[in-house]
Amino acid sequence: MSENTIRAPQSIASMAVAGAAGTTAAVARAATTRAGMPASPAQTTTFAILMSLSFCHLLNDLNQSLVPAIYPILKTSYHLDFAQIGLITLAFQLTASMLQPVVGMVTDRRPMPYSLPVAMGFTLVGLLLLSVAASFGAILSAAALVGIGSSVFHPEASRVARLASGGRHGFAQSLFQVGGSTGSAIGPLLAAFIVVPHGQGAIAWFSGVALLAILLLTNVSLWYRSRRAPSRRGGLVQGIEALHSLSRPKVLGAVAVLVALLFSKNIYTASLSSYYTFYLIQKFHLSVPDAQVHLFVFLGAVAAGTFAGGPIGDRVGRKPVIWFSILGAAPFALMLPYASLFWTGVLTVMIGLILASAFSAILVYAQDLLPGRVGMVAGMFFGFSFGLGGLGAAALGELADRTSIYAVYQVCSFLPLIGLLAALLPDLHRPRRAAA
Repeated sequence: MSENTIRAPQSIASMAVAGAAGTTAAVARAATTRAGMPASPAQTTTFAILMSLSFCHLLNDLNQSLVPAIYPILKTSYHLDFAQIGLITLAFQLTASMLQPVVGMVTDRRPMPYSLPVAMGFTLVGLLLLSVAASFGAILSAAALVGIGSSVFHPEASRVARLASGGRHGFAQSLFQVGGSTGSAIGPLLAAFIVVPHGQGAIAWFSGVALLAILLLTNVSLWYRSRRAPSRRGGLVQGIEALHSLSRPKVLGAVAVLVALLFSKNIYTASLSSYYTFYLIQKFHLSVPDAQVHLFVFLGAVAAGTFAGGPIGDRVGRKPVIWFSILGAAPFALMLPYASLFWTGVLTVMIGLILASAFSAILVYAQDLLPGRVGMVAGMFFGFSFGLGGLGAAALGELADRTSIYAVYQVCSFLPLIGLLAALLPDLHRPRRAAA
């Protein structure tokens, strides 16, 4: 690696600012009404809250994405094998997986507005520990702390996004999610141009990002505290009518299908987010920064696809989006292991765009299945996302050690075919009211 290749933090910062400005300008147009008139002060306020949540999600996931982004550094510095890399991902994602549903259920009954800045505090401590970790055990502990921050942040942030949505639940979730996806895309690029040349200690510089998020989330928490309405049971009055007349077994069956679809999506995504750089380095002999740029391009496609899923679901329904977003990636995934470097980049962009559109639609569909349990659903599905990704990363790391990194993508290419299960999802509709 040459110093000219990796010494460009100012260029990356400029790219990030320009990208954020473009995203803000594009999304700000949605703050007008459908008739083209300016938004009311109340709409502007809630839109500002949505933008703050989205930006904080960007900062949160930017910090979280540093963990897998520095895997090549950790692997070389501490002589780790692929199985140990998978265990780091497992420690990071299982803490989020196990705690998020619990956090969601607790906050459904007793909302905790100030849990948002507290969550970012866990991430801050985890980053500082990761910057000075001198052993594999310390690295695992730091990764687990970052995971705890995620587990506390996502359920309550998702609830606030729905509260501020004005009924456009898909749009609000997509706007919230695109912040996270954008942060996940920027993180590896910043790692390539900041952490790689300056070493592991440079991770501490990102604690300033966590401090900024704490300040912004404190303001969001104040707004949330003034808007929430406690019920007699201490929970938040959701004011949501059930969108269906499905029996409990059918609801549970639909939830099981959604979990299976998340399994397909997140295991495949884990194969790219955790091992894509190694695949490119070994197969095409790229340098670490060049491989990180390819990962950035893939994650940028994920960010774009994330925003598309929610608004389209608001218009055409969640089920068609879920169906296409999983099964539609199958042809590209099946071709990926046999593609050249150029077509590998093209195929991963298509896979990222299509797969990423699934999550917002799945989450809102699940919240419509289980009205009044916004926090539990958000925690459960964010938790499953992290947990399944962690388990997948660990299993795929073991597979790579026993066979080769190429075998990982040959096996994973069949996962999107699980999208056929979307045919089992029921159509949601409002139950007819009995005549007076």
